[in-house]
Amino acid sequence: MLDRKRVSEMLSEERHIEPSRQGDPDLGPLRLLPGTWSNSTLPGRGWNAIALPFATAPNSTFNYRLLLNQYNETLRFTLVDKAVKNRGISSDAVPVDADQVVVALDYEQLITQINQDDSPRSGKAGNPNTVIHHEPGLWLHLLDEANNGLDIARLAAIPHGDSVLALGRSIPVFEGAPVILPMDTLPLGVKQDLNDPYLEPYLHFHNHPFMGLFDPTQPHALLLQANAGVNILRTTQLTVDSTIPTGGISNIPFIVRQANATSMRSTFWIQELDERDINGDPKLRLQYLQVVMLEFFGRRDGLPGRIGWPHVSINTMEKVVERRVPGMVAAGAATGTDAEPNIVKAHEVAKAAR
Repeated sequence: MLDRKRVSEMLSEERHIEPSRQGDPDLGPLRLLPGTWSNSTLPGRGWNAIALPFATAPNSTFNYRLLLNQYNETLRFTLVDKAVKNRGISSDAVPVDADQVVVALDYEQLITQINQDDSPRSGKAGNPNTVIHHEPGLWLHLLDEANNGLDIARLAAIPHGDSVLALGRSIPVFEGAPVILPMDTLPLGVKQDLNDPYLEPYLHFHNHPFMGLFDPTQPHALLLQANAGVNILRTTQLTVDSTIPTGGISNIPFIVRQANATSMRSTFWIQELDERDINGDPKLRLQYLQVVMLEFFGRRDGLPGRIGWPHVSINTMEKVVERRVPGMVAAGAATGTDAEPNIVKAHEVAKAAR
């Protein structure tokens, strides 16, 4: 959280948009995000598991398929929108201005699958080198008048027809590696037993991990494996959750009817390593674990409502760094190359149009 002096300064500043800069103190816990993160040096560290409605053979015990993807990702943070004011007054008998200041950092995510499989086999899993996700959005640093310690938020727009607002709290820089706990990824509203015939697709990939590595019932294991032997000096944790009051997900009618996305929770761990990049600065890594709950089909445990299916995504990426030009003022400046040249540069187009 910024000190009161800086908050007061921004309350008097004109709102402005500028290229994002790594290390910018106005970004608070988001300050290491600007630039480009990629799997270019850690290929294939992205993994995804999602259950989808699927018309299986007649008399089958289930009508869904479990789709798994191994992927590469480019995550770019380009522009910062500073001194964004939310206007308000206090609730005291003598009202006074009680404005909030927000600093917004935009992002664009592009994910390309490199391997894929599903159970039962559907013929719909797609091909390698296929784009499977594109997401523009914003991370917000809530500087003042924050409620219940909520100091960050994430807004996301997904072309399937979903919009997300998730709120959360950052954990400031702490020493060492993150603590990544096991999580339950079996669907909710069904018998929690892999030997139940209804969960056969999960049992299949539990017994035969995808690509010999990814067990969708234990997705955290690959994040821990990626950290084995890596000396992580410091970590910043960002956790946001759409179920926090005033957060939520809105979907187009088809999504609501067929596979309603009802919640999203994601944790990002920004890590400073005991290694140096080409400029002699600490090498940076980014890990995340995200769970989106999808609801379809009636629960099988006698309770009302629909089954909740966890859609799990994990990845481990590194910050893309270019060699600094001698004399360049770049102590913490964001640098990055186009790790995937086909990513849509909507931000540059928007900037040129201003």
